[in-house]
Amino acid sequence: MLYDPAAFEPLTDESWDEQRVRAAIRAIVADADAAYDPDELWPADDQDVWWTPVPLTDVYAGSAGVVWGLDVLQRSGHAEPATDLAAAAARSVEVWRAAPGSTEEIELPSTPHASLFFGEAGILLVACKLGPQPELADALLAHVRENVANEFEELMWGSPGTMLAARAMHEWTGEERWAEAWRESAEALLARRGDDGLWTQHLYGKAQRLLGPAHGAVGNVRALLQAESEWSESLQRETAELLAREAIVEDGLVNWPATAGGPLAPASGSGIRLQWCHGAPGIVTTAAPYLDEELLLAGAELTWQAGAHPAEKGAGLCHGTAGNGFTFLKVFERTGDERWLERARRFAVHALAQVERGPGRYSLFAGDLGAALFAAACLDADARFPVLDGWD
Repeated sequence: MLYDPAAFEPLTDESWDEQRVRAAIRAIVADADAAYDPDELWPADDQDVWWTPVPLTDVYAGSAGVVWGLDVLQRSGHAEPATDLAAAAARSVEVWRAAPGSTEEIELPSTPHASLFFGEAGILLVACKLGPQPELADALLAHVRENVANEFEELMWGSPGTMLAARAMHEWTGEERWAEAWRESAEALLARRGDDGLWTQHLYGKAQRLLGPAHGAVGNVRALLQAESEWSESLQRETAELLAREAIVEDGLVNWPATAGGPLAPASGSGIRLQWCHGAPGIVTTAAPYLDEELLLAGAELTWQAGAHPAEKGAGLCHGTAGNGFTFLKVFERTGDERWLERARRFAVHALAQVERGPGRYSLFAGDLGAALFAAACLDADARFPVLDGWD
């Protein structure tokens, strides 16, 4: 069995209506505006707190991610937030520095504050985007450089994440120091890659060899492929071969385990994952440019047949309906087959309906803003996945 049908729900029968989708995006933005407090930022969902201080300020589930998502929707013409986004970004830096949001309940890497998703690095990057200041840029560069040898070896905490930050800053500023910092991290990350195309993630106190975008090989490869380099062609070919070896195929459909060589349903009891962070949706979405086309289509078809994640998982990007929906936009981008764009839009309608049932969840990767960005991407037929595929 490639997935657990009981963990999914049938897609809504509601058809795609462009005007209704646009109105739903504006409603998510209006709700975020209404929930915003200039001092306390946004309320946190209990599922996102992770024993960390509130208000949350990080990119993954906190205010920096909300600010960035609202800014994207504004710049793309999909909404007009009333929130002063530059002020909210600056306040996020202040709050973080007053009470850094690191938990002691789980084993963190040696440089937790340098994390793009959970540390100060991502908050600084959003602040630099909204209100550039030399001091913020210098602090961010220091985090990029201290993260070069981060032992987690993955996107959310490790050097692949801060490589995304360095690349964005180089594109925005043109300053060579960012390109140098990116190259330093890239060369070190490549040097630690095994002959089999995998890295060992020393993640939360456990050594693992993971495949997916959030914590594994395809996320690392995505960071390494941001810039054209002498290793780009071989890295794509070898990673495609790795994913072909690790694919579990049944009846023309495919899924991937979280851990290389492992079962789809690990002994930990976490169940079979079919979501962006682990499983076919994340593999297809992140490796779409180079993944074998037969596997690409088989993974997307499995995601379609499974249906939507239920309310417990939510509408968001990391493990929710919107994250799975990006699978179809990526396949549409590669194949040009309009059927995949139609499927993406069905998922967007479902995700927006989940948001409407509430309550509001103010989070980029686990909440409503991710669903709004996905719906906007479906309107624009834009397959770029938030953060991994750029910050503009």
